[in-house]
Amino acid sequence: MDNTPTADTSIPTASPALLAGKVAFITGAGRGIGAAAARLFAREGARVMLAARTEDQLESVTQDIRAAGGTADHVVCDLADADSVRAAVDRTVSRYGRLDIAFNNGATGIPPGPMDQVREADLDRIYEVNFKGTWLAMAAEVAAIRATAGTGAIVNNSSVGSHRGNPELPAYGAMKRAVNSLTESAAVTYGPEGIRVNAIAPGTTLTEMMRGWDDVNPGIIERINAGTPLRRAADPGEIAQAAAWLLSDRSSYVTGAVLKVDGGLGA
Repeated sequence: MDNTPTADTSIPTASPALLAGKVAFITGAGRGIGAAAARLFAREGARVMLAARTEDQLESVTQDIRAAGGTADHVVCDLADADSVRAAVDRTVSRYGRLDIAFNNGATGIPPGPMDQVREADLDRIYEVNFKGTWLAMAAEVAAIRATAGTGAIVNNSSVGSHRGNPELPAYGAMKRAVNSLTESAAVTYGPEGIRVNAIAPGTTLTEMMRGWDDVNPGIIERINAGTPLRRAADPGEIAQAAAWLLSDRSSYVTGAVLKVDGGLGA
C-alpha cells in the first residue's frame, strides 16, 4: 500500500470577511480612528452606521464607503445627550433591522497640563462625553443587541494613558481608566447573555486630537515615539484593525479585556 502523501489540488476556499453580515454602530466616526474604523468595517462586510456631532464629516466618510461599494449611513449624535444617543442607536436598528456590534470611539480632549490647572468646565465636559457618553451608548447598544441580534460585541476606545500616571492629561487618563472599569463590569454582567465587551488602549496615534496636542506642546509626538519600542506613532487604521478583530467572531472567547495597541509604550 502506498502511503505517500499526495498534494491537495483542491481550490482553497477564501476566508469570509471579518465582519460579514454584521450591523455596526460607530461613534466618533467622522474623523480619526472612528472614520478609519467605519471604512474598515465596511470593507470587512459590515453595514455601518456612523455617528458624531459634525454632519459634513459624517457625510464625507459615508460617501467614501458607498463609493467603494460598502453599505453605510450616518446620524448626528451628541454623546453628552442621552436622548441623542438613544435616538442614534434606534436609527441604526430602524435602518438595518438589527444591531450586532458597536465601537464606542467618540471622545473629546482638553488642553494638556497638570491637574491643578484643569478648568472645571473642561473636567465636566470630558466626563460627559468620554465617560458618561460611553455609559449611555453601552446601555442603548446592549438593549438593541438584546432585542434584535440576541448576541453581539461591544468595544470601547480607551487609552494607554489609562494604565499609569498621566501628568499631561490627568483628567483624560482618569476618564479612560473609568472606561476600563466600566468595560470589565459590563463584560461580567452581559457575558451570560452572549454579549462580549472589550476595550482597546491605543498609544500615540496620528489623529487630529494628537496633532492638536503637538501644536500646543511642539515635539511631544517625537518625544513619545522615542520612548515607544516600535519608535513610531500608529496610523488610525492600525487601531481600527484591533477593534475589528475584537468585534469579530474570531475573538469569540475574549471578553473583559483592555487590549493595548500602543507599540509597546505601556510594556
